[in-house]
Amino acid sequence: MAHIKLLNEELPGISGLLNHNPRTAIPLLNLAETLLRGPSTLTRGERELIASYVSHLNNCHFCHTSHGAAAAAHLGCDLNIIDDIKQNFAETAISPKLRDLLNIAAQVQKGGRHVTEKEIEVARNEGATDEEIHDSVLIAAAFCMFNRYVDGLGTWAPKENEAYREMGQRMAFAGYNRPR
Repeated sequence: MAHIKLLNEELPGISGLLNHNPRTAIPLLNLAETLLRGPSTLTRGERELIASYVSHLNNCHFCHTSHGAAAAAHLGCDLNIIDDIKQNFAETAISPKLRDLLNIAAQVQKGGRHVTEKEIEVARNEGATDEEIHDSVLIAAAFCMFNRYVDGLGTWAPKENEAYREMGQRMAFAGYNRPR
């Protein structure tokens, strides 16, 4: 049960909050749409993975699982692979560039000043562009906000990964510019 009375208590995570307050839903959905589906040299799957990883670090079950499911939909992989990446991306078969961008995102999750020139240089050496570094930092920062919004208002979330498969498909292919 959420900390506030929502219009539809059955909607999980941010879905119930967006449904409850259209005034704030529109800019939040536009931000998610821009960051995760707008033009970028990072794939949609990579951006969803960054969002999922930061949400995992923030211990926001709803966000890390739903965006992990969206990443799995984009990447055409099993949901368990997403959990493997979140648990230990250093040992998972992803590109060195993505690994370095996830490391930058993890530093942002701790606090913006934790990102150092060293992490930026390592990512650049693996081919990360300024735009990709920018997008990774902004996704990480935005998801810290989204995670705190979802968990700060005590929304509920299904526990099993499988419960997020359909939601992940919808997020991946229908987009964010519509209330859930």
